[in-house]
Amino acid sequence: MKKHLFKNVIVVLTLFISAFNTINAAVVLPSFFTDNMVLQQKSAVPFWGESDGKSVTITTSWDKKNYTEKVVNGKWKVVLKTPIYGGPYSITINDGSIKTLNNILIGEVWLCSGQSNMEMPLDGWGKIDHYKEEIANANYPQIRLLQAEHIESTLPLHTLKVQHDGWNVCSPETVADFSATAYFFARKIYKEKKIPIGLIHSSWGGTLIEAWTSSGALTTIHDFDAEIQAMKSELDQEALLKKYNADMADWEMKLRGSDKGFETGKIIWATPNFDDSSWKTMSLPAYFENKGLPNFDGVVWFRKKVNIAANNTDFTLSYLADDDDMIWVNGNYIGETKGYNVERHYTIPAKFLKKGENIITIRVFDGAGNGGVYGDENFSLKSSKETVLLNGDWKYTIGADLKDLPAKPYLAQGQNRPSAIYNAMIAPLTDYKIKGVIWYQGESNAERAYQYQKLFPLLINDWRTQFKDKNLPFFFVQLANYRQQKQEPGDSDWAELREAQFKTLKVYNTGMAVTTDIGNGEDIHPKNKQDVGARLANIALAKVYNTKIDYSGPLYKACVIKANVVTLDFDFNENIKARDDRLKGFSIAGSDQKFYWAEAKIVNGKVEVYSQEVPNPVAVRYNWADNPIGNLTNGSGLPASSFRTDDWKGITQEKK
Repeated sequence: MKKHLFKNVIVVLTLFISAFNTINAAVVLPSFFTDNMVLQQKSAVPFWGESDGKSVTITTSWDKKNYTEKVVNGKWKVVLKTPIYGGPYSITINDGSIKTLNNILIGEVWLCSGQSNMEMPLDGWGKIDHYKEEIANANYPQIRLLQAEHIESTLPLHTLKVQHDGWNVCSPETVADFSATAYFFARKIYKEKKIPIGLIHSSWGGTLIEAWTSSGALTTIHDFDAEIQAMKSELDQEALLKKYNADMADWEMKLRGSDKGFETGKIIWATPNFDDSSWKTMSLPAYFENKGLPNFDGVVWFRKKVNIAANNTDFTLSYLADDDDMIWVNGNYIGETKGYNVERHYTIPAKFLKKGENIITIRVFDGAGNGGVYGDENFSLKSSKETVLLNGDWKYTIGADLKDLPAKPYLAQGQNRPSAIYNAMIAPLTDYKIKGVIWYQGESNAERAYQYQKLFPLLINDWRTQFKDKNLPFFFVQLANYRQQKQEPGDSDWAELREAQFKTLKVYNTGMAVTTDIGNGEDIHPKNKQDVGARLANIALAKVYNTKIDYSGPLYKACVIKANVVTLDFDFNENIKARDDRLKGFSIAGSDQKFYWAEAKIVNGKVEVYSQEVPNPVAVRYNWADNPIGNLTNGSGLPASSFRTDDWKGITQEKK
């Protein structure tokens, strides 16, 4: 009896150990190999994972083929042969235990990346045009969505962090927080070709192009050597930070010294008896770029007289400012806050107030982009007994203009460190077979637009190297129109960034969607993403899917100068015309480099430009502005890209 019992125990233990080993052998897959995924059609597709078993066998339902591979150091990898598009299919992985991925489609996989205009979702903070109807109608089970999380890393990672447990079927329930541009891109291609589309969305608002580029590629241009080295060494990182702090302290001293609101270190524009009668008037809350200071970066001072009924209690004041602010009441310093996205909460002690008239002074520093006092239209001074509205007219004047100062020191931090986002949000994907890339980025690099001329082609060629596809299609969005329109021709960093994007078309198998006709001067995130996605899709349909379709407006090619007329020639010039009325957006200059608005007319498929102000022209520019007004198009109805015929030094050429 004891011997029989002993044998039973041995059998139970053996079964337990066997079961334990089977559990241990359970395969682990990367986050992007899940149910509902799309694999690239007609390709050799890498497929990999981890296991504690000795070998794995992969079975694909589309061809019933088995792939067996040994597990080496806990890892395995096979290459699957995919057929022409179709599905749904399944993949079974057996390493002692069985795992099956279901509802897989074979189709076209596109990587969608960039900053906030690519990230902008249909709903949420985006709320694109007609978002409720678009979401309700997003029933496209043949379109699949994979959303990457925002992650940055000092070193390349092997694992991509994703949302929603991996791939999702496109539906009203899954599309709302997905990239609107990417969705409309896929929808257009699917409607035209009926091919399943997989979208891998990996973007991050407010990010720089160098953060999306591998350190190996960046080291070839040497613009970011110190930052890259600091990511490898704590000592170098400390040295870089120390130098930045010293440079920043020196720069802030220069800013303070140039600020007319201070005199020999003393504040003069916040004193109650200061005469601000010569100051202009601006309605707040607002961005001052939209209220008479287009493209201004620097210091603006605001003053407002307010009346309070009693001064026996403290008041509070809350608002948003971009970037940094300081505040005084009746000449008394109240506080300061740094950061464009930080809500200000100030307490004004009763001892600083008086019954009747009081003077509030706010000094705002803006380093780039929008600046001003913004937020709730009804921002106000509040106490337990009284509310005093502050919205409306304020007196204002410029304290300092950054154009008169050396460039502000910059320290790349967090996700904007060179290669930091590439390491975490692109590197883990480079073995995933994709068809191509769509890209919408550049706003954050506009201050260094000239440098973008080498950074953008560098990124494209870097990704092609990393994805092991030297011909990888790469289609991108040129920056939309933004900021206040100028009355006269002038410099523009956004125009210089668009020029860098236009020049990148020289890189093989690229395409550019021009969007200067569908932006919003007061919103850096225009809500018409339907046309953006469709224009990208048209490029892909023409260049990748051999569809006969218009995909580009006129692109400048060459010019000839005779007497006082400059004749411009274009690619994509079939039925070249003005969208409405007469041609607009052209300016012309002589050797003095002073530009004047020009007359322009179409003659034999070319554009002739001239002006009585410039008898001996040397250069022509078109749509050379942040928010241009040009209307040149062709038979497609698509806008012409901005351009210039000169190579004169721009305002960003010295910035790195």
